Amino acid sequence: MAGAEPSGRFVLRISPGVHGALRAAAAEADLSLNDYCARKLAAPGVVAGPAFEVVHRAAEQFADALIGIVAFGSWARDELTEESDVDLLIVVQPTVPIVRGLYRPWDDRPISWEGRAVEVHIVHLPGPADDPSGLWAEAATEGLVLFERGLELSRRLVDIRKLIAAGGMSRRLVHGQPYWVGEP
Repeated sequence: MAGAEPSGRFVLRISPGVHGALRAAAAEADLSLNDYCARKLAAPGVVAGPAFEVVHRAAEQFADALIGIVAFGSWARDELTEESDVDLLIVVQPTVPIVRGLYRPWDDRPISWEGRAVEVHIVHLPGPADDPSGLWAEAATEGLVLFERGLELSRRLVDIRKLIAAGGMSRRLVHGQPYWVGEP
C-alpha cells in the first residue's frame, strides 16, 4: 500500500521468558505492558548489541526471577588488556538456587562482546543486613547496570558505596590483584 501512513501498531514475537520479565516490570512500574514497552523503546540508552543479547538470554532463562545485570571489571573500568574478558553479574531472586546447571546455557552457547569472552556470575542480591562480598564492592564502585527490574539493585549498590565511603570496607592489592576487607 504505497503512500499509506504506518499505523504505529505492530506485533512483536518474543520468548515467554522475555514476555514474563517485561510483564513483571510493567506491573512493578504500574503501567500496562504496551505503555511500559513504548517507554522503554523511546528511552535513551536502550540496550543494544552484545548487551541486548545478554539481557535477552538472562530474561529467557530466569524470567520473573531476574533482578538485574551489572557489567564490572576491567571492561567496565576501561582498563582492558589482551587477556581481559567482560565480567557480568546476573542477579536473580533468592528463590533461584545457585547451582552449576545455571551456567550450562552460557557455557554451551558462549557470548562474545567486542571480541572478548563474557564471564557470567549468577548471584543473589545481598540483603541490607548482609556484609557485601568483594565481588559486590567491585560492582558497586565500578559497575554499569545494563538491566534492572525496579530499583532494588541500584539502591543496594548505593548502600554498598556508602559503606565503602564511610570506611566500612577497603580495597587492597596483592601482586596486582584487588581484594576487599571489612573494617571494624
